[in-house]
Amino acid sequence: MSDDFRLANASSTLRTFWREWRALILFLVLMTLFRSALADWNDVPTGSMQPTIVEGDRILVNKMAYDIRIPFTHISVLKRADPLRGDIIIFDSKVSKIRLVKRVVAVPGDVIQMQNNVLIINGKELDYSLAEGSHSAQGSYPAEGSHSFEDRTENLLGVKHRIRVGKKRSRASSFTELSIPPGFYLALGDNRDNSADSRYIGLIPRQEIIGRTKSVVMSLDYEDYFLPRRDRFLIDL
Repeated sequence: MSDDFRLANASSTLRTFWREWRALILFLVLMTLFRSALADWNDVPTGSMQPTIVEGDRILVNKMAYDIRIPFTHISVLKRADPLRGDIIIFDSKVSKIRLVKRVVAVPGDVIQMQNNVLIINGKELDYSLAEGSHSAQGSYPAEGSHSFEDRTENLLGVKHRIRVGKKRSRASSFTELSIPPGFYLALGDNRDNSADSRYIGLIPRQEIIGRTKSVVMSLDYEDYFLPRRDRFLIDL
């Protein structure tokens, strides 16, 4: 069999394959580009954002919230906005080497500190109250053992959201005054005593932030054979 014949046969096979599968191939390419540059959905495997986001939630990530980037890179070609206090951001942390989901609590120019799980931003102590429908419960924290916690509503200078705090102080419940420099953000988990956030990995560089989430698409219950949670389908955060 000549080389010319083999080449012609291979070329014919490729053309046939392309004709039969081009619609699927183009769809997969477009979906990959879409998820890389426009929007994506992320699984949340930990409880660091409880009670806002729970283990097994699939969150919708708006990758165009802050920048339009070259697909598959962190290179921004157009800046659309900066993260705001209260935003739930998704970022690729170089320090922890994984993708994380946390809430922005301080932006460039802010001066922030925390005392016994109470934030003080620009000299103003935030308001806290017991969250509606919440009650004290038992929780397990790897660093401190098993003790009680409660859900509170935190008023983050106009952005109200729930947080979870332990009644027993943890080593991360306080930090000294810190000024946020340009291009950096301080982000915390809503589960304040059980979150590896800026208190451990440092401030978040602007270029590491890839998007923002405002909704849960669906949720799977890890403790119930991964069955869907009916009450966490298409909910706003």
